[in-house]
Amino acid sequence: MTINANTKIAALLKQHPDALEAIVSISPKFAKLRNPILRKVIASRASIATAAQLGGCTVDDFFNKLQPLGFEIDLIAATTEEDNEKRPVPEFLKNAEQYNMVELDVRPVIESGKDPLNSILQKVKSMNTGDALKIINSFEPTPLMYLLGNQGFESYSEKIDAELVYTYFYKKIDSALEFDAQRASGSDGWDEIMNRFKNRLKSVDVRALEMPLPMRTILEALETLPADKALFVYHKRIPVFLLPELEERKFSYRIKEIGDSEVHLLIYSD
Repeated sequence: MTINANTKIAALLKQHPDALEAIVSISPKFAKLRNPILRKVIASRASIATAAQLGGCTVDDFFNKLQPLGFEIDLIAATTEEDNEKRPVPEFLKNAEQYNMVELDVRPVIESGKDPLNSILQKVKSMNTGDALKIINSFEPTPLMYLLGNQGFESYSEKIDAELVYTYFYKKIDSALEFDAQRASGSDGWDEIMNRFKNRLKSVDVRALEMPLPMRTILEALETLPADKALFVYHKRIPVFLLPELEERKFSYRIKEIGDSEVHLLIYSD
């Protein structure tokens, strides 16, 4: 496999069984990747260049560890910390005193080996238009910035020092989550898709799971879903944070609301 500074960590881990320990040996900060939940959250979004910034090391440090495993190196340009520092400060931070700023330090949660996503989403749900959220962490939460960006949030990350990063989220659009849900919640074509995949359905029930396990469970089921089958999901609500992930992974879906606390999803590849 040929890799470069933009190669995702998840691709490295999938390609070679020894890549995980090779990466962990680069920096103590990467020991978090041994936790399967955090690995799911971070590895799919973080590139080698991004990980190097998080770990306080260089892209070459990655190349030196990975090359002996058989990875071929392609030395192309990548986004660097210097590039990130050139990003202009957004307007909402220039006038931060005008906004209701909520702080959330997720470092203790991560250090305990748990995923802070549930705590973050609870804060996000309570935010009103014009509110801002300040996440205190030891690294830039790239996956979260992407996820909330699809829900109408503006974000900005500020590296204070090697161990401290502030990331700000500003809710620009009212009911951004509801917009995505409404866009996808129609049952148009539900019967057609059900007939199309008749006797070719794989089912998963996430109704009894606490966040963020429903999303994780669905994505893991999709990783092994044959192209000629559809995933039938029993859920308690429309999973608005899952929808942009499905779109990025090129999955189509239909959603049918059965009642106040029951929703059925059909997820498939065209």
